[in-house]
Amino acid sequence: MADKSSRSYNMSRIKSKNTTIELLLRRELWKRGYRYRVNDKRVFGKPDIVFYKQKIAIFCDSEFWHGKKFLEGERFKTNADFWETKIKRNIERDCEVNERLKSEGWIVLRFWGNEIKTHLDDCIQIIQKQMDVQV
Repeated sequence: MADKSSRSYNMSRIKSKNTTIELLLRRELWKRGYRYRVNDKRVFGKPDIVFYKQKIAIFCDSEFWHGKKFLEGERFKTNADFWETKIKRNIERDCEVNERLKSEGWIVLRFWGNEIKTHLDDCIQIIQKQMDVQV
């Protein structure tokens, strides 16, 4: 088990951009001829993938940082107070971003990392369906 300082260091090294799950989804979209913007600051919440013309914002959420396991009832074994507060705030922020973008007329799509890794074609089909609706 890692001590507090080494765990803190390890967690700080986790990327927020160009993660494996983002790259998987982006490469497949690019391969299929879709062109998009990445982490665009002009869109609230800085979505991982943005389709301006169709007003589609896509987020690739990791299960840990966005609280999937926490919402399913899993609890933290160490430093629980810190992590519960942190993950709860991340979940709240995701909801705030969703609400704001929807109020501005955006379609918001969120995919869990494991969903992208194991069901990439399904994720692409969901995106394509939204693209077809917006055309």
